[in-house]
Order: sequence, then C-alpha cells, then structure tokens
Amino acid sequence: MNARPLSGPDYLLRGFTIIRQPGIRLFVAIPLLINFIIFGAFTTLTLEAMSGWINQVVEWLPTWLDFLRWILWPLAVILVLAIVMYIFSTVANIIAAPFNGLLAEKVEEMLTGQEVSGRETIAMAIASFPKSIGRECQKLLYYLGFAILTLIASFVISPLAPLLWFALNAWMMAIEYCDYPMDNHKLSFKDARKRIASHRGTSASFGALVMLGTMVPILNLFIMPAAVCGGTLMWVERFKDKA
Repeated sequence: MNARPLSGPDYLLRGFTIIRQPGIRLFVAIPLLINFIIFGAFTTLTLEAMSGWINQVVEWLPTWLDFLRWILWPLAVILVLAIVMYIFSTVANIIAAPFNGLLAEKVEEMLTGQEVSGRETIAMAIASFPKSIGRECQKLLYYLGFAILTLIASFVISPLAPLLWFALNAWMMAIEYCDYPMDNHKLSFKDARKRIASHRGTSASFGALVMLGTMVPILNLFIMPAAVCGGTLMWVERFKDKA
C-alpha cells in the first residue's frame, strides 16, 4: 500500500484508468449520462437568461457605448461557467448518488474479489434513492456549517478568502467521493468523516485535484465517476481496515 501522505492525486488518476475497465463501463455510463443532461440543461437555461439580461443592460447604454456588448459577453461567459460548474456539481452529485454508490460497489468487488452487500442492480440503486438523498443532505448540512465559518473568516482575513474557500471545497470533494463505499458498508457519516480525516494529507490532496477538475470544461463531465473510483480505491487501501 502506498503510504505517502500526499498521494491523493494518484488515486484520482488511477480512477480514470478504472472507468475504462470493461466490467465497470456500464456503471460509469449512467452517472456520465446524468452529467451530460444536467450540464446541457443548466448551460442552455443560464445562457438564455444571461443573454436577456445583457441585452437589457445594452439597451440602457447610449449608442456610443454599444461596443461594451463585446466586453459584457466574455465576462458573462466566465460568470456562467463559474456559476454553472458549482450548481452542476451539486445537483449532479445529488441525483447521481445511488448510481455512484452502485459504481463504488462494483469497483470494490473488482478490486477485492468479494461481494459487497448493498445495491446489486440498477433497479435496486433507483429504489435506494430516498436513502441516498438523506446521506447527501447530511453532507450538505455539514458543508453549510463550515461555509458560514469560512464566510466569517473571509471578512476577517479577506486576502486569504479564495484559499479558504478552495480548501473547504477540496475537503468536501474528498468527503463526497470517499463516502460512497463507506455508505455501502453502513458506516455512519460521522464515522466516515473520522476515517477520511485519519489520512488528512491524502484526502485533502485528492479532493484538491478533484476540485480543480470540476473547474475544467469537458473534464468536469468525467471527473465524477473517476473520483468515485478513486475514492473507492482509497477505501480499499487505506480506510477499510481503519478502526
């Protein structure tokens, strides 16, 4: 087992390798399809709304300032990317949660050769949707608590605000994707957090790379299943036997 404290990125890179395995592709396809649908819908709706907003702003401008249209559009695209990427990741994780749990189960079975009692089929994954939503709500409440503290800290040490927010979101990415195999094994969310924190450097570096991946268009469509596979690898190699 790799014991380097900052080996988290290795797990994500290995996750990209796993999603191409023949026995795993089917269980990767559903989260990918969800990603494509949500991303397309969010981008289309947001661009349409932004287009109307920019046109209204331009109409208020004098004719001689019409050139600002070409400045506002690039700025709007950047803003849309930032907003859509955040909302997209949150919504996609909630909707895809039961299928991510099924993917984590199949990856663990492939890695260990042992069956995992949990969601055995896609139909059972769909049936477990209410339970998965409850788990995702726990993560969201956990995030909101730290988000409030981070917001307060941002006013106190404003120059460090971007780093604080990035660190918080990176940590949440680690919790989000390492939690799926733990949930499959009926671990409480509290116990899952303790195990993830037991390898803080690895978990944080893993989450940081996942966070960066969500900010890259196209790559962010594939980051979810790769992160689930990487998180499952961490569970098997680091967290599973941790008391």
